[in-house]
Amino acid sequence: MSDRNHSAHAADGHHHDTAAHGTIRGYMIGFGLSVVLTAIPFLLAMRDFGITPQMTAFLIMGFAVVQIVVHMVYFLHMNSHSEGGWNMLALIFTVVITVIMLAGSLWVMYHLNTNMMPMGEVSNTP
Repeated sequence: MSDRNHSAHAADGHHHDTAAHGTIRGYMIGFGLSVVLTAIPFLLAMRDFGITPQMTAFLIMGFAVVQIVVHMVYFLHMNSHSEGGWNMLALIFTVVITVIMLAGSLWVMYHLNTNMMPMGEVSNTP
C-alpha cells in the first residue's frame, strides 16, 4: 500500500530529493569564472606589473581562495540549504582545521628560522 501511495505522490511531481542540480548556464558561469581566476594569477606571475613579490604572492593566494569558493558553489553545489545545512557545517569544520594547520605550520617554521643559531657563526676553535 505504501508503494502505491508513494508512486501516486511521485506522479504529482513532488520529489523528496533535496540535492541541488546544476544547469548548463550555472556550469558555464562557473567555468568562465574559473578560467578568469586562473588566467589572472598566471599574468601576475609572468609579467612585471610593478608589484612586490610578497604582494604578488598574496594576490595569487587571494585568487586561489576565490576560485575554491567558485568551485564549491558552481560545481559542488554547496550552500546552506543542501542536505539540511550539514554540508556547510562540514565545510566550516574543514576550513577551521585547515587554517589551524597552516597557521601553526607557518608559525613553527617562522620561529624555527628566527631562533635557530646560524651555522656560519659556529667556530671549531675552543
